[in-house]
Amino acid sequence: MSKSITVKTAFWLYNAGWNLAMPILRRNQRLAEGFEQRTLRENMPESADIWIQAASAGESYLAWLLIKNLKPDCPIKILLTSNTRQGMEILARAIDDISPNDRGVSARAAYFPFDKPAIMEKAVRFVRPRIMVLLETELWPGLLSALKKYGSEILLINGRISPGSLERYCLWPSFWHSLSPDKILAISENDARRFGTLFGIKQPDVMQNMKFDRIDRADACLKNPLEKIFPSDTPLLVLGSTRQEEEPLIEKIILSIRRRHPDAVIGLFPRHMHRIEHWKAALDRMEIPWTLRSELTDKTQKSPFNGITILWDMFGELSLAYELSKAAFVGGSLAPLGGQNFLEALVCGVIPVIGPFWENFAWVGHDISKQGLVHVAGDWKAAADMLTKNMESSPPHEAVREAALTYVKNRQGGTIQACNLILQCLSQSFFRKSSLPYL
Repeated sequence: MSKSITVKTAFWLYNAGWNLAMPILRRNQRLAEGFEQRTLRENMPESADIWIQAASAGESYLAWLLIKNLKPDCPIKILLTSNTRQGMEILARAIDDISPNDRGVSARAAYFPFDKPAIMEKAVRFVRPRIMVLLETELWPGLLSALKKYGSEILLINGRISPGSLERYCLWPSFWHSLSPDKILAISENDARRFGTLFGIKQPDVMQNMKFDRIDRADACLKNPLEKIFPSDTPLLVLGSTRQEEEPLIEKIILSIRRRHPDAVIGLFPRHMHRIEHWKAALDRMEIPWTLRSELTDKTQKSPFNGITILWDMFGELSLAYELSKAAFVGGSLAPLGGQNFLEALVCGVIPVIGPFWENFAWVGHDISKQGLVHVAGDWKAAADMLTKNMESSPPHEAVREAALTYVKNRQGGTIQACNLILQCLSQSFFRKSSLPYL
């Protein structure tokens, strides 16, 4: 079978899959918000010079860094898209943060359209982006194909791809070879090699991970609004960014901590808010008293907090809770999920405990555990033991914070490197403006 027929067959199958999936997606609770926008049935996207796609919360923070640091020679319009409500909330905050500015940068946000080829061709026809910026591992065949047809410059920034993902993508190598981005900046040599293999291209360039640029706790000394609720001597333990697959193990940690520290206040932060209902039922089953964070105010009596578990149903307060905690566990790491961002806890002044699965953050470097800045537990029991020890004795928050900032200081600069590439490509695109086709 020729390469062109193979690619056409792959797209036919991909499009057929979307046709089958659309009725199911319509009934999906998480996709209900913005569904008409995701299908382009309303609120058609306006034209933009740059389109930045940020899958969810983590990538949306990277998009925030980009729009905050871009310094174009002339006014530009940017479209920011995300797949999730949390991502959209962060993008909205990012737009408020940069508006107004004297750099000529204006931005708006929208839900990312479904990647059905017909929908994506329509989206690209309306947006007409000169530059498409994909963050981390945003590889959408429908979008990439439409951008190729239109002639947009495709940049993959802060790129990362795991060996497992590469293996799955390479089941149909010629398909991905036809969709290669124009420029890739990967966060490590290994990621660069994997992208080169996937797209059949020369090994891409390497950049510092932009996430290091988010590590700036200069504001940590400012008044923490949660102090109005939690006094400084509260025995607060944070279980941050816990994932569904590890919930049975998290239950065991909670029970273990309560046996040894019955007065501990446990702040439970599910990675996805829809798991709050599950935890209500689980805590009732375990006969553990709980309350919702949204029900607590600075007028709440503080004494009943001892021994209670707080289900955090408010977004954006995890770092604030880390700053007040005596110990912290960061989830996504007790099951083979790759781990969640433990650096957030570290720069807030608490040494995080994580499970054995943290390959998504291997870019941080294993020296961080050798230096004692993160405690890696082999299983839930070891994690509970480490958390118990940290509850009883841990370094001052300021000392931990300073050690963390020292660690990352020489690992920053990825955002500026990414912005320079975007501006270089944008400048070149103005010379070929009139040649860009309409789909």
